Amino acid sequence: MKKTLPVTLAIITLNEEQNIARCIQSVPWASEVIIVDSGSTDKTLQIAEKLGAKVHSHPFQGFRKQKQMATDLATHEWVLSLDADEALSAQLSKEIFESYPWSADGYMMPRLSYHMGRWIRHGGWYPDLQLRLFNKQRAHWGGGHVHEKVECARKHKFKAPIHHWVFKDLTHQVAANNRYSGLGAKDLFERKKKFNLGKLLVKPVSKFFECYFVKRGFMDGLPGFIIAVGAAYSVFLKFSKLYELERGLNKSE
Repeated sequence: MKKTLPVTLAIITLNEEQNIARCIQSVPWASEVIIVDSGSTDKTLQIAEKLGAKVHSHPFQGFRKQKQMATDLATHEWVLSLDADEALSAQLSKEIFESYPWSADGYMMPRLSYHMGRWIRHGGWYPDLQLRLFNKQRAHWGGGHVHEKVECARKHKFKAPIHHWVFKDLTHQVAANNRYSGLGAKDLFERKKKFNLGKLLVKPVSKFFECYFVKRGFMDGLPGFIIAVGAAYSVFLKFSKLYELERGLNKSE
């Protein structure tokens, strides 16, 4: 694909030297690439600039605000927002390119994640629809500190998936669960949701049951079991940290 389209690829980054080239190169038809970086100390920015990206640095203020900033910096009305550890599959890149001009306000696409040596297709990880291509005049980023999402009126859907290299390894998964559970607790606290012992006891168990049995995580083998346990523990941490926040016991911020 040598032709470019009037679309901006928008990415937020922090130490993504292993992923950023794959992400940018998966969208060869984007006529602009915007990076909003929150303090990378590796070679992320050098790689991105070598590939023609316009780099902006800004302290991290949460995923929603950071992604909205990248969107606002786009010079085109159409924006494709990808995380640095994502890339369009070849099929999706072709599907999007060949469907131009786009008529909806935004376009959803399934996301297929790779973890522990395999593509994960169950446990709630797939199809994991994401609205990533949108007209910024008719859409905006909403949601809280976690689970940020693009909100718009008229939505269509592509068939092929985004590819997502979700965790480097289990250590990375544990660190991510710790981080996201803290952001989730902060969301609950700011919405004035009160700690409930019943939820602390029941929600993690129900989350495991949902991921492993209802959403058939068992079909992904041992990785499916590990993912379900991790999801349950993340829920346990979220409510535990809400308890901590309510009582002023959080000394890390």
